[in-house]
Amino acid sequence: MTSTLIKFPRLNAPKLHQLPNGLTIVAEQMPIDAVNLSLWINVGSAVESDTINGMAHFLEHMIFKGTKRLASGEFERRIEERGAVTNAATSQDYTHYYITTAPKDFAELAPLQMDVVFNPSIEDDAFERERLVVLEEIRRSEDNPQRRTFRRAMEMAFERLPYRRPVLGPESVISQLKPQQMRDFHGSLYQPPSITAVAVGNLPTEELIDIVAQGINETITSKNAQLWVESVIHPEPAFTEVVRQEFVDESLQQARLVIVWRVPGLKYIEETYALDVLAGILGHGRTSRLVHDLREERNLVSSIAVSNMSNQLQGTFYISAKCPVENVAAVEEAIAQHIRMLQTELVKSSEIARVRRRVANRFIFGNETPSDRAGLYGYYQSMLGDLEPAFNYPANIQAQEASDLMQAAQKYLSPDAYGVVVIKPE
Repeated sequence: MTSTLIKFPRLNAPKLHQLPNGLTIVAEQMPIDAVNLSLWINVGSAVESDTINGMAHFLEHMIFKGTKRLASGEFERRIEERGAVTNAATSQDYTHYYITTAPKDFAELAPLQMDVVFNPSIEDDAFERERLVVLEEIRRSEDNPQRRTFRRAMEMAFERLPYRRPVLGPESVISQLKPQQMRDFHGSLYQPPSITAVAVGNLPTEELIDIVAQGINETITSKNAQLWVESVIHPEPAFTEVVRQEFVDESLQQARLVIVWRVPGLKYIEETYALDVLAGILGHGRTSRLVHDLREERNLVSSIAVSNMSNQLQGTFYISAKCPVENVAAVEEAIAQHIRMLQTELVKSSEIARVRRRVANRFIFGNETPSDRAGLYGYYQSMLGDLEPAFNYPANIQAQEASDLMQAAQKYLSPDAYGVVVIKPE
């Protein structure tokens, strides 16, 4: 079944095709001499139990270590010979693999990518060698102050949801994983209904669909996979008071302050748009409220950033600042005052207009290359099973009025109830 999605801006006109096995293909011709194939798997660290935390990321590494048809290193060699590029990333909610090739090479190289993703050998020797690489990546992550701060903030934001855990997993778990556990994990979860394949570039749309469909049919074989039972997970309730944790990190030169609120995730996407606008008003650009007030005017912080992070199950409204230790209390109080102002005073139309322009421009700039579009399509189709929100995003942001923003601030951002993490250099 193939359908052209309607109601989209003229900029985008992808086709959606569903294979009988449940895998979804999204394809679009684009007059740029490249083709990107992105494979989005609905498997990230959120599906892991604590006993295998880090498995999805470790598997991403092992995907490139060969199949029955491709010896270890042969996939990369054949990609590089044609001047193509390949990479991958693992998050809490998904794993994403991609290649970008010349149009003339796509029919040859795309099946190779599908083979390595769907048929990894996961041999014992390669597993043990790659385990050392992953453990070193974990150690480097632990040596990064920014990542340490984020990890502590996520542990504050979530008491039980899997988003509190690092994607890489802890050393103690990775060091104990067995190759057969990974084979079972891959066989159970890398199944067609969990996969979105996106092909964008300078080939006719039907040709892109045919190449991907044929590659899928040749590389995905039916497996007697054990059933992977996912537990039903509910969002966590909002904070009812200020919950505080303080740490000492001698490697820092300035203190870190992070304030978090629990907010709706992508499952409740209609609730996220006003929060996205509020994040822009507070912390995107030099004229945003917190940057202008705390950095430019009062010089209380060296940097401050705001983001509305929309994981699939639940999001976090996240404000982080770097400042001298003696300024921490004043910065926290100033942030609370700014949140209070959002609840009691309507945002000026000029501020909303600034965010609207930024979002509209970023949407245009994020549509310029095949990999941009494949990323946009893959993310929304994989996370929501729907492409419409990808193209409606600018319109949904444009539709946010001052009263919507005040209502969202009142509903989700309390100046008297949040999680706060303070990390001091001494």
